[in-house]
Amino acid sequence: MAVDFRNSETKDNLMRAFAGESQARNRYTFGAAQARKQNQAAIAQVFLYTADQEKEHAEIFYNHLKELAGETVHVDGTYPVDLTDNLAELLRRAQHNEYEEHDDVYRHFGDKAREEGFERVARSFHMIAEIEKFHGDRFGRFAQWLEENQLHVSKVSCGWICLNCGYVFEGEQAPQTCPVCQHDRGYFIRLELSPFTDGQAAGI
Repeated sequence: MAVDFRNSETKDNLMRAFAGESQARNRYTFGAAQARKQNQAAIAQVFLYTADQEKEHAEIFYNHLKELAGETVHVDGTYPVDLTDNLAELLRRAQHNEYEEHDDVYRHFGDKAREEGFERVARSFHMIAEIEKFHGDRFGRFAQWLEENQLHVSKVSCGWICLNCGYVFEGEQAPQTCPVCQHDRGYFIRLELSPFTDGQAAGI
């Protein structure tokens, strides 16, 4: 049954989602700064890569509110405080938040939008929910490598790429220093996770 948009729960949910994505973008920007302090440039890039996608999600939700331009929408909400110097823990918290959006929040918001007659909004919520699952998986993968001291070490020989200059090394662990640009090991990532590797799916 169609509901007037101005009086809908969907309007409020869009503003909550916009606020949540905006905050996630900032948290991941802060996470990138924390990673840089620990000489983990590749993890910083993972955070920034995800932050850019969260910005796009925020814009999508915000644009659904266009007919309310010039007005103020009041909503309440709960948002995480993810402050820690432990990089693996920071990644795990990000993973948790992304899974929460996928498993519960955006699916519920999408179902409500469909119920209220806003199919285009419902599709946005449901599709972005799936993206958040991918974000959570990615954060979890890097957290696990940090926890197991496997971020720059592999049990089998594989390719490693320097994210600064593009140098590729084959072996069971990344070089301590890139022999081309002299950047430290923190710039290396598994070649298969490079976002532009010969048609392979983006891993970060």
